Amino acid sequence: MNKGKLIVFSAPSGSGKTTIVRHLLAQPELNLEFSISAATRSARDGEENGKDYYFISLEEFKKHIKQEDFVEWEEVYRDNFYGTLKSEVERIWAQGKNVIFDIDVAGGLRIKKKFPEETLAVFVKPPSIDELKRRLKNRSTESEDKINMRIAKASVELATAPQFDTIIKNYDLDTAKQDAYNLVKEFIK
Repeated sequence: MNKGKLIVFSAPSGSGKTTIVRHLLAQPELNLEFSISAATRSARDGEENGKDYYFISLEEFKKHIKQEDFVEWEEVYRDNFYGTLKSEVERIWAQGKNVIFDIDVAGGLRIKKKFPEETLAVFVKPPSIDELKRRLKNRSTESEDKINMRIAKASVELATAPQFDTIIKNYDLDTAKQDAYNLVKEFIK
């Protein structure tokens, strides 16, 4: 099978990576297709199975782990697993497209390690932890406890930034989108 490129965007929750990835997907000349992750968590309001995530049970996820069906997987929070199915990457490559990921830091680094030549690993850095907390609160999708858990995890994730190929500082969203576009366009040519 003809392999395309793998473009990984990782960052702490609230950094803007999803917004940047959506922007890149809207640029047809980049020939990108979104890698839909499998997740054991419940869908949030507005999320659709097979579009945002493949929402599967914990038991089903563990079965896929045993069968080595994942390119990468991670227990992000207790009993909250996320992963990229090999079949998802193969599906996108079969369409002749490049795969773009919006995944956690550990998963992003695993993909880079498995496919070092095909992968561009981008870390999206937020302006500050305080700004991250403000963004997460403004989402109004999670409890205060969940937000605090994400903020605690963000400090650890920020320390991994140097392991990525490049860091985009998201102080200004329009600038970050343009920086991401330029990076991806250069990588896929």
